[in-house]
Amino acid sequence: AVTPYGYASKFEIHFDDKFDVSFGREGETMSLGCRVVITPEIKHFQPEIQWYRNGALISSSKWVQTHWSGDRATLTFSHLNKEDEGLYTIRVRMGEYYEQYSAYVFVRDADAEIEGTPASPLDVVCLDANKDYIIISWKQPAVDGGSPILGYFIDKCEVGTDSWSQCNDTPVKFARFPVTGLIEGRSYIFRVRAVNKTGIGLPSRVSEPVAALDPAEKARLKSRPSAPWTGQIIVTEEEPTEGIVPGPPTDLSVTEATRSYVVLSWKPPGQRGHEGILYFVEKCDAETENWQRVNTELPVKSPRFALFDLAEGKSYRFRVRCSNSAGVGEPSEATEVTVVGDKLDIPKAPGKIIPSRNTDTSVIVTWEESKDAKELVGYYIESSIVGSGKWEPCNNNPVKGPRFTCHGLATGQSYIFRVRAVNAAGLSEYSQDSEAIEVKAAIGGGVSQDVWPELNDAPGGLTDSRGGMHETSQPTIKKDALLDSKLNKPSLPSSSHNLGQTEVSKVSETVQEELIPPPQKAPLKGKSKSDPLKKKKDLAAPSPPYDITCLESFRDSMVLGWKQPDKSGGAEITGYYVNYREVIDGVPGRWREANIKAVSDEAYKISNLKENTVYQFQVAAMNIAGLGAPSAVSECFKCEEWTIAVPGPPQSLKYSEVRKTSLVLQWKPPIHSGRTPVTGYFVDMKEARAKDDQWRGLNEVAIKNKYLKVQNLKEGVSYVFRVRAINQAGVGKPSDLAGPVVAETRPGTKEVVVNVDDDGIISLNFECDQMAPNSEFTWSKDYVSTEDSPRLEVESKGNKTKMTFKDLGMDDLGIYSCDVTDTDGIASSYLIDEEELKRLLALSQEHKFPTVPVKSELAVEILEKGQVRFWMQAEKLSGNAKVNYIFNDKEIFEGPKYKMHIDRNTGIIEMFMEKLQDDDEGTYTFQLQDGRATGHSTLVLIGDVYKKLQKEAEFQRHEWIRKQGPHFAEYLSWEVTGECNVLLKCKVANIKKETLIVWYKDEREISVDEKHDFKDGICTLLITEFSKKDAGFYEVILKDDRGKDKSRLKLVDEAFKELMTEVCKKIALSATDLKIQSTAEGIRLYSFVTYYLDDLKVNWSHNGTAVKYTDRIKSGVTGEQIWLQINEPTPNDKGKYVMELFDGKTGYQKTVDLSGQAYEEAFAEFQRLKQAAIAEKNRARVLGGLPDVVTIQEGKALNLTCTVWGDPTPEISWLKNEKSLVSDDHCSLKFEAGKTAYFTLSGVTTSDSGKYGLVVKNKYGSETSDFTISVFIPEEEARVASAKPQKGNKQSK
Repeated sequence: AVTPYGYASKFEIHFDDKFDVSFGREGETMSLGCRVVITPEIKHFQPEIQWYRNGALISSSKWVQTHWSGDRATLTFSHLNKEDEGLYTIRVRMGEYYEQYSAYVFVRDADAEIEGTPASPLDVVCLDANKDYIIISWKQPAVDGGSPILGYFIDKCEVGTDSWSQCNDTPVKFARFPVTGLIEGRSYIFRVRAVNKTGIGLPSRVSEPVAALDPAEKARLKSRPSAPWTGQIIVTEEEPTEGIVPGPPTDLSVTEATRSYVVLSWKPPGQRGHEGILYFVEKCDAETENWQRVNTELPVKSPRFALFDLAEGKSYRFRVRCSNSAGVGEPSEATEVTVVGDKLDIPKAPGKIIPSRNTDTSVIVTWEESKDAKELVGYYIESSIVGSGKWEPCNNNPVKGPRFTCHGLATGQSYIFRVRAVNAAGLSEYSQDSEAIEVKAAIGGGVSQDVWPELNDAPGGLTDSRGGMHETSQPTIKKDALLDSKLNKPSLPSSSHNLGQTEVSKVSETVQEELIPPPQKAPLKGKSKSDPLKKKKDLAAPSPPYDITCLESFRDSMVLGWKQPDKSGGAEITGYYVNYREVIDGVPGRWREANIKAVSDEAYKISNLKENTVYQFQVAAMNIAGLGAPSAVSECFKCEEWTIAVPGPPQSLKYSEVRKTSLVLQWKPPIHSGRTPVTGYFVDMKEARAKDDQWRGLNEVAIKNKYLKVQNLKEGVSYVFRVRAINQAGVGKPSDLAGPVVAETRPGTKEVVVNVDDDGIISLNFECDQMAPNSEFTWSKDYVSTEDSPRLEVESKGNKTKMTFKDLGMDDLGIYSCDVTDTDGIASSYLIDEEELKRLLALSQEHKFPTVPVKSELAVEILEKGQVRFWMQAEKLSGNAKVNYIFNDKEIFEGPKYKMHIDRNTGIIEMFMEKLQDDDEGTYTFQLQDGRATGHSTLVLIGDVYKKLQKEAEFQRHEWIRKQGPHFAEYLSWEVTGECNVLLKCKVANIKKETLIVWYKDEREISVDEKHDFKDGICTLLITEFSKKDAGFYEVILKDDRGKDKSRLKLVDEAFKELMTEVCKKIALSATDLKIQSTAEGIRLYSFVTYYLDDLKVNWSHNGTAVKYTDRIKSGVTGEQIWLQINEPTPNDKGKYVMELFDGKTGYQKTVDLSGQAYEEAFAEFQRLKQAAIAEKNRARVLGGLPDVVTIQEGKALNLTCTVWGDPTPEISWLKNEKSLVSDDHCSLKFEAGKTAYFTLSGVTTSDSGKYGLVVKNKYGSETSDFTISVFIPEEEARVASAKPQKGNKQSK
C-alpha cells in the first residue's frame, strides 16, 4: 500500500472498549461505540468509518446518527425501534485495508398502554404508489398480548400535518393493504396498529414519505409544480388534442387477492391521444355475463384498482374500460375466474429444533425451514425456562435462515425453544418444543462467524471477524477509485513535466470523463467558451483579480488567495484560472496552467511543486461574456513547509440586509485551517472613522455559523467589520475589512412576508422596486443557497418573487433570506423557528383540510331500559351539516332497528338501538360533512369489549323489568353493630301494604318476631352472639301480585371468614382496660368483652416477651372475662403485661403495669386471702351424716352416725335444747379416730323429743350441726302427723 506521503506501510487497526451484545426497548436511546487505535498514526489522514446492519450499509437519518471524534466511533439511536434489531458491524478502512467488529442488538417491545394488547407491527413499507392509491405492507409482531391478533388498522397522515386518519373501519388480517382515496401529487406517511380482543396496541414506526403519483404516467408526461406549490402536481399534456376515444387497456390481471380485497393491474391503451384518461372497473359473477360497474361515482386515474366489497368464497371476473372527454372505450379482455380469498397460505411450522451451547448467556438454535413456504418474511424464536410455562421472545425482528443465536439467557438455567414462521398471510403454528439445554459456555468458546452465513455475501465482504487484515472485495466505480487513489496511491512525479498538474485537476478531469463531457478550455482572449452562447451587448469580461497572496505553503504545494475583480462585467463571475511559473536566480520561466477546470472560490491549492523553489502566479476571472485579462504578476513566493498552527483569515466578507439598527455579515472559511479544524469565529466591529485600538468583539463565545446578524447599530453611523477564525491552537489573523457601511433603512425597503393561501400552501414573498435590468432574486437558507433544493420551489416574475415550501417540517427551520443581485445590497430575511413552524402548519392545516371540530369522540352508553345510545358531540354544526352512519363499511339508515338524531344547536349526534344482537358486533363510524369541512369518529366494538357491552345491555333490560314490581334498591348485606351482633339488612322499593317479605337460611324459612312496616324502606334481621353455627346461605324474598324479587347473601367460606373477622374486630374493640385482682391462689389480670368467640385469638406478653404458660401461669376465658392467672407470684412477675386480641387481620392491645405500688398492694392482698383460705380449709366442720329431723316411735332405738373434719382434730360436744348432753346408759355418745361421732338412744321416750346439736371445734374455728328428734305414740299418730315438724339448721362461727 502507498500512504499519502509516498512511503509503503501496512496499517494495524485495533478496537478497544468495544460494544457488546446490547438490549434496548422501543423508544429508548442507545449508543454503540468503540475506540479505534491505528498504527502507524498518520497526520491529516483519517480512516473511513462505516457501519452495517445485517450487511446493509447504514446512513445517518432521523433515527440513527454516526460520529467520529478522531479516535472513537459512535452509532447513536435517538429512538429505538424494532426495525433497528440486528447484527451491527463497524468497519474501519485505511486505504485498501480494513478491520471490523460485530455484535448483536436486541430491541424489546415497549410497555403496552393497555395490558394485554398486542405489540406494534414493524417495517411498514409502501410497495406500490400510484395517483390515488398506495399498497402498504408490514411485518406482524412477535408478541400478541396473550390472545390472537384479530387484525390491523392502517393510519395515514399527509406530510407536513399532524392529522392521522384511519384508512380501514374493519381490521384486516393480511399484512398488505391498498390505501385508496388519496390526493394526487401529495405525500403521505403511514403507520399500522394491531388489535386483539383486549384492545388496540401501540402504532408502528411511521413509513418513509411517499407521493401519490403514477410511475407510468411520469415517464410519458412532464410535470411542473403549480405556482404557488399547492401540494399537488398539475400534469399537462405535451401536445393536447381532442376527439380520440381511448382503446381498451391491456395485460389486465389480478395481482393480489385476499379475503378482504382484490387488486387489479393493467397497462394503459396504446390508442388514447394526448388527453388524460380515466378508468372504469367492471365485475360479474363467474357464471353470468351480468357486468356491473364498480366505480361509477369515482373514476380511477391509476392503472391499479382495489375492490373491497366482494363476498368471500365467491367467484368473479373483471374487466376495465377507458374514458376521456370523447367517450368511453371498449372493455379490456376479462380476467380469469378469481375466487375471493387468501391466495397466500400461512406457512407450515418449522421442524427439528436443535439447541446447542454457545456462551454462558447464549444458545445457538437451528431448525428445518418451513416447507413450501411462499413469500417467507422470516422466523420468530421463543425460549422458556423448563417448568415455568412462560415463553419469552428471543427476537422482535424476523430473522431469515435456519439458525439464530439467542442471547440474554440465565447462566445455569435449562431452556427449551420453539420457532414459528411468518409471511404476509400470518404466523405459522409453533414448532415442537426443542429438547432442554443448560445454558453454559461450549468447549472452545462462542459463536463462529458462520452463525450469520447470510452476511457473507454482503457488499464489501461483511463478516463477523475479530482479527486480521482484509482487502476489500467491494467493486468501486471509477470516480470512487480515483478518490481512493488520491488518498492512498498518488502517482509520484517522474519528471519535471508533471509538476504543473494539481491535485484537484487530476481528479476532476477523470471524473468528468465518466460523468459529463469535459468543457473546452477558454482562450485567454475574452472569447465566449461556447459557440451557441452569444455575448450580450451590455456584458463584458470581468476585470483582473488583484492582491494575490500565499495563504499556506507545504513542501510540495501552495495555497493562493486573491481578491475578486472590481468590475464583474455586468454578469456573475463563474470561475478563475491560475497560471504559475518558476523563478530561478531571478529569471522567470514559462507560464504553465495550474487548473483545467475553473475554480469558484478566491483561493486555490496548487500541488506537485518543487520544494524550496520560487514561483510567481497570475489569475484571470471568467463570466458568461468570456475570460477576462490576467492579473498583475504576483510577488515571488518560495515553496517550503510552513508551521502555522492557527487558522488563516476568513474570506469573502460581505454585508446585506442593512437596516437602521442592524445588518447581516457573511463570510467564507479560511483556506488554511491550521493544524486542527476551525471550531468557530469571532466578529469585530468599529466605527469607520475610529482608530484601530477601538475594535470591539461582538461575540464572547466563538460562533460556528458563517454569518452573524449584527444588532444595536446607531442609525446614520458608518461601520467596518472583520472576522477571525479559531481552532485548538488559537485565534488566527483577521480577515480583510468589510465596509464601510452606513446603518440606515433606505426609502422603499421592503421585507419578506409569509403567506398561507386557501389551499394551505405556505410561501415567503418578497418585492423589490429598485431592480437593475440584470438583477435577479437569489434565495438562501441560513445564508446558503437553496438552489436545487428538493423541498422548495421558487417563482420570480418582474419585481416579485415567491419561495414555496413543498412540505414544511422540522428540516425547514432556519433563516430564509432573499438577495437582489446587481443592486446595492438589497436583501431581506425571515426566521422560521419551532414556534413559527407550529403556527404556520396549524394555519395551513386549517386552510387545506378544514375539519369539523369534535368536542367528544364517538362513545356508547347503555340506557335504563337496556337501550344502546351511540353519541358524539361536535363543537358546532351549521344548519346544512350532514351525518352518514356507517356499520362495518356499510351505511345504515333510520328504521325499526336504528333511530338517528342530530341536535345542530348543541352539536350532539345520536343513534339509538333497542338491543344488541350477535350480528351487531363490529365497527361503528359517524361521518360528518359541514360545507367543506369533514370529520369522522370511529368506535370498535369487537371481541370481549362487545360481549361486555352486550351483557351490560341485557342486564339493564332485566333490571328495568325487575324494578316494575317490588324490588331491592340495595341488595342484602351485613354490618356488625356496636354490641357485636350481626345485622343483615337490605333496602326495598316500589312496595305496598300487601307486599310480603320472607327470610330464609339454607332454604328454611326464618320466623321473624317483628313485622316490617317498610316506612324507611330498610329490612333487617338481627343475629345476636354470631358464631359458626350461624354460617350459611341467607335469602330474603319480596313478593306481591306484581311479581317478586329476591336477594341472596352467602355467608360461608371466605365470606364467612370476612364477617367473622369483623365480628372479632368489634369484640376486640369492646374489651375493657386490664384490671388487677388478687385471689387466694395469686394475682389475676382480666378484661371483659361483650361476648367471646373461639375465633378471637388471645395472646399475652410480659415485658415484650410472650408469656409461657405453666401450672403456675395460666390463661383462660370465663364467660365474658378474659384472664391471666399468676399463682404464687414472685418479684420476677413484676412488669408490663400486654393482652393482644387478634381478629385474623389486626391485633388490638390492652396493657397494665404490674409493678411498684400496684404489685405490692396486689401481693399483700394475695397473702391475706391465702391465709384466710388456709383457715377456711382447716377449721373444724361437720361433713355430713346427721338428718335435719328424726321422727321415731316410742320404745324404739335411735342410732345416728356423723363425720367430722378438722386440722388439728377437732373436739366435739353434744347439746340438747342448747344444754350440754352427757353420755349415759340411755344416751350413748362416742367419737372415734377423730373423724366419726356416734349418737345412740335406747328405748326412746317422749322425753327424748327436742332440739339436739353437735358442736365441733379446733383452733381455726367451730361449727354446730342441729337436728330435731320427735317421738310419737302410735295411738296419737294422727295428732302427731298433723303437727309441723321443726327443721334443724347449721350455724357457723
